[in-house]
Amino acid sequence: MNKQKQRYRIRNWREYNAALVERGSLTVWFEEDHIKQWYAQEKTGRRGASNTYSAVAIQCGLVIRAVFPLPLRATEGFLGSLVKWLGLELKIPDYSTFSRRGQELAVLIGRSASTRARHIVIDSSGLKVYGEGEWKVRQHGVGRRRTWRKLHLAVDAENHEVIAAELTAAFVGDAPVLPDLLDQLDPDESIASVAADGLYDTKACHAAILKRGAQALIPPREGAVEWPDQADGQAHPRTAILRQCQEHGSPRWKQASGYHRRSLAETAMFRIKTLFGDKLNNHRFDTQATEAYARIVAMNLMTRLGMPESYPVLC
Repeated sequence: MNKQKQRYRIRNWREYNAALVERGSLTVWFEEDHIKQWYAQEKTGRRGASNTYSAVAIQCGLVIRAVFPLPLRATEGFLGSLVKWLGLELKIPDYSTFSRRGQELAVLIGRSASTRARHIVIDSSGLKVYGEGEWKVRQHGVGRRRTWRKLHLAVDAENHEVIAAELTAAFVGDAPVLPDLLDQLDPDESIASVAADGLYDTKACHAAILKRGAQALIPPREGAVEWPDQADGQAHPRTAILRQCQEHGSPRWKQASGYHRRSLAETAMFRIKTLFGDKLNNHRFDTQATEAYARIVAMNLMTRLGMPESYPVLC
């Protein structure tokens, strides 16, 4: 018997529709704090002239470049037109400055403050980087040699914002990155749960989640065995999950625990690829990372405009 797929309806369609329209708005302004921080105030500590522009100015240009797919020269011209239109006395970094500073820019993703414990969902997916052999593919359709980068996301399940991210090489596994994603959050930030698929069912991942005082929502792998008890003599939380899955079945545990919220991370990844494409344009790994994080900054800004509130309906 075929299981019928669950259907959903959007409760706030009017507000969400307005948010989608607003994403295309060209209403632009510069916050006073950002205007004051436009020029670099601190010395680099290295030989030669100090930077003229702050990281705020460089990130501003690269985020705009992510929203409006522009070459760096066109980005310089676009920003110049904006500040002239707004009547601001701001100088714009030239395209070579954007290129050079983008190699070492620490992009601030930014996340909304939360007074509640966060429910975090984690996933990863590949982004294309076309390398040597692409001409041969176009001409002959054989000998494809593509390079990939893997983007790892930690998403707040309540507001759909990406709160941590990391770009790695394609050969890097998913599980080793989870502790690094959690370390990007403030140490005093409360986390209620962390949901991820079975690839994250490792002792290192569970240890990192326990360290943050959160509940791990990770299904045990096939053939999993119970882990040793903790130092206090209590059963390991992962052992408790395994026992529940063995007693009631994995689908029932997933339903009862709220594990299915993990799909929100897959949705966030789909939104990134839909909005900005699934290909990175830069050639160096460090600038590829900056490009990916700038896209996340832009997507978070769009997310704050409004997201759908869906509810299941009977088929």
